[in-house]
Amino acid sequence: MTSNKRRGASARLVLLMAALSACVSAPEPRRAQAAAPFPQKPQPPQAQAGRPQPTTNSWPIRPVANPPLPYRDVDQNEAPPPALVSVVRNLGQSFNGKVGIAVRRIGADWTVAWNGTSLFPQQSVSKLWVSMTFLDAVDRGKLRITDTTTITRNDLTLFHQPSAALVAKDGGWTTSYSDLMRRAMTQSDNTANDTLLRAVGGPDAVRGFLARRMIKDIRFGPGERLLQSATAGLDWRQDYSVGRNFYAARSRLPMSVRVKALDNYLASPPDGAAPSSIVAALAKLKEGQMLSPASSRLLLSVMSEAKTGPQRIKGGVPPGWSYLHKTGTGQDLPPRSTGYNDIGIMTAPDGTSYAVAVMIGSTTVSIPERWALMQGLAKAVAANHEKH
Repeated sequence: MTSNKRRGASARLVLLMAALSACVSAPEPRRAQAAAPFPQKPQPPQAQAGRPQPTTNSWPIRPVANPPLPYRDVDQNEAPPPALVSVVRNLGQSFNGKVGIAVRRIGADWTVAWNGTSLFPQQSVSKLWVSMTFLDAVDRGKLRITDTTTITRNDLTLFHQPSAALVAKDGGWTTSYSDLMRRAMTQSDNTANDTLLRAVGGPDAVRGFLARRMIKDIRFGPGERLLQSATAGLDWRQDYSVGRNFYAARSRLPMSVRVKALDNYLASPPDGAAPSSIVAALAKLKEGQMLSPASSRLLLSVMSEAKTGPQRIKGGVPPGWSYLHKTGTGQDLPPRSTGYNDIGIMTAPDGTSYAVAVMIGSTTVSIPERWALMQGLAKAVAANHEKH
């Protein structure tokens, strides 16, 4: 009896030890959330059937704020080429003088600019707005393009005015408004432009036209005679229009008077314009939003015949491209030159057009250095053009 009890106790002890051993050595089940430290071999469906399957996270997964966009080429109808942005910035930064630069791809919604919203002296660039105002008056039936007028000695201005020789010949010269517009735009004839300005109603008419077309940051001055005499420090007299009388009167002024007058002009030019606004207006002209289709075609055609500034932007336009434009040149007071400008429309062989503007407000660098700046812009536009 006693031996049987001992054998029973031994058996129970063996079973208890076996159970404890099983609890200690049994592997812990995998947690469902943990990722396997090493890739696992795929198991056949039969082998997976008896295993617990992993579950997905139950908490909400928030999207990342501003996730990076996948790489794609720049669509030039949506954004400018980065290389063009870099070149414009480098041209502006490296130029020794105050300069404004702007490029706008016509038909797109972007402008690349350096000092694009600052006001720069336009000088004869402003003749473009006079011609637009004239053609707008024609479109509205206020004037006819074939209407004529007679210019006398009392209408003469100063500086560049080839028409003065025609007036002097017979004491007066009769011609059409369309001829005056062509002379103003292609030869930058100051007397032709001022005569056209009077025909449309004077400076206020030009300002009104720009306002109706929603063109901001383009000022229009008082006309050639008053603008140039004030810039020099003089009060206008009509005999300044004859020969070199203006130059002689200007040279007799004390240098301090001339410096102050020029500084005042440059600080707040009455004919100031922002390069970005100029290219916006050029784009509107090309797209037919400034004038009627017929008047738009006429003005663009006249601009393509411009004789001035062949070594400015035009000098950098590559073969196969076309360029139509208007230049401007202000007064010099050595070593400073002012208002050295070129604005226009470059068109690629595929028909894509770019409105461009380079406005040099003030500089002491040589004319070839100014040409290099302007030509550099034209080359950059062409080099970074992407076809439709």
